[in-house]
Amino acid sequence: MKNAGRLFLAGLLTLSAAVELSATEKKKYEVEIESGPVWQSRNDVQIPNETGTEFSLRDIQGSGPFAFGRVHFDYAINPKHELRFLVAPLSFTSTGPLAEDTLFAGSTFTGGSDVEAAYRFNSYRLTYRYRIFDGERWQWKIGATGKIRDARIELRQQGMSAVDKNVGFVPLLHLDGEYRWTDRWSFNFNMDGLAAPQGRAFDVALKLRYDLSKNWTLSGGYRMLEGGADTDDVYTFAWLHYAAVSVSFRF
Repeated sequence: MKNAGRLFLAGLLTLSAAVELSATEKKKYEVEIESGPVWQSRNDVQIPNETGTEFSLRDIQGSGPFAFGRVHFDYAINPKHELRFLVAPLSFTSTGPLAEDTLFAGSTFTGGSDVEAAYRFNSYRLTYRYRIFDGERWQWKIGATGKIRDARIELRQQGMSAVDKNVGFVPLLHLDGEYRWTDRWSFNFNMDGLAAPQGRAFDVALKLRYDLSKNWTLSGGYRMLEGGADTDDVYTFAWLHYAAVSVSFRF
């Protein structure tokens, strides 16, 4: 037991020394965990496009709030080049009235009755970004993001259900800006987004950040996710609003 205690104490001292040493060096890695409530102000669906019935998931599910969570992992290859990984699952299910008879994904659901609606929009992204400006107050990075979209909408009513799934790759542009007015306080603007004739996708955040130490940062602010697709197969457009709180650890 004495040896175990000594080993444990030695391990703590070694870890403390490593953290203190890393605090004096340029951090290569950062993990950010973000969570909070999310609301939907728009979530319109028509599947199949043209022949299906357009309806609002927001009218069925309500505006929220619903819970969300996401994780970023940043890797600084060198002072100018970075990689960012993002895992952002999002799903919620709720029951509400259907305004009219609705044709969705090959099935017809009865209007005037309750229907259970499930919505999923998971996002997995890899970003390469380049630091184009690093001044005393301002810092800007630009880059490109590859996004895997895992979307799913399901309606259930009286033992009947219909599902539409969509998994695909979406290229996006990336922009990140930071304004630091004190050693500890800063504003951060972050965006992945792109528009095309068949649809668009924008994930935009504005956060106030406070450095608790050289390793830990607390952030809070507003995020929005807006976009959708208008193709021969589907018509879906959503606008989501997040009250985002996050904690970051650099090492």
